[in-house]
Amino acid sequence: MKVIGINGSARKDGNTALIISKVFDELNTEGIETELIQLAECEIQPCRGCFACKGRGNCVFANDGFAEIFSRMVEADGIILGSPVYSADVSAKMKAFLERGGVVVATNPGLLRHKIGASVAAVRRGGGMTTVDTMNHFMLNKEMIVVGSTYWNMVYGKNIGDVLNDEEGMANMRNLGENMASLIKNLNHE
Repeated sequence: MKVIGINGSARKDGNTALIISKVFDELNTEGIETELIQLAECEIQPCRGCFACKGRGNCVFANDGFAEIFSRMVEADGIILGSPVYSADVSAKMKAFLERGGVVVATNPGLLRHKIGASVAAVRRGGGMTTVDTMNHFMLNKEMIVVGSTYWNMVYGKNIGDVLNDEEGMANMRNLGENMASLIKNLNHE
């Protein structure tokens, strides 16, 4: 059983990576393998709308890292999408990633069906709900099963590391990891 986390931040080891790692801690405790993918290491381009992906199961443009990451999504049991709030929504990197993934799945139905998904956001002020909603809408529209926590999947902090001081937010991340692990294990009959 494996869960991948996709960090949509331009900062490789910033607050978004920290909150995904908190979810991973609980998944690892439950024996679930995890892998963090950093979009900061890629130059994900926007979708060209060529629809060459139809029937191929992935984007035909493989030079920016998207196709490799998307293949890992298809292979995984669970997917965590994480983004900081930029201009009251997901980061540009995450937006481009979601748009490309959306077209690939739309032209190849069922690729992400019944995968377990969760979204998390690193928030300073406003825009957290929109950010989480954007990622949740992607997952729901792709027939994924979205896991929740005891409150919204957002953690507050301005500077790198500040999210660790948001006790309620980090408790929600632990709970999210527990819920995700439980669902994955139950669906895998373990």
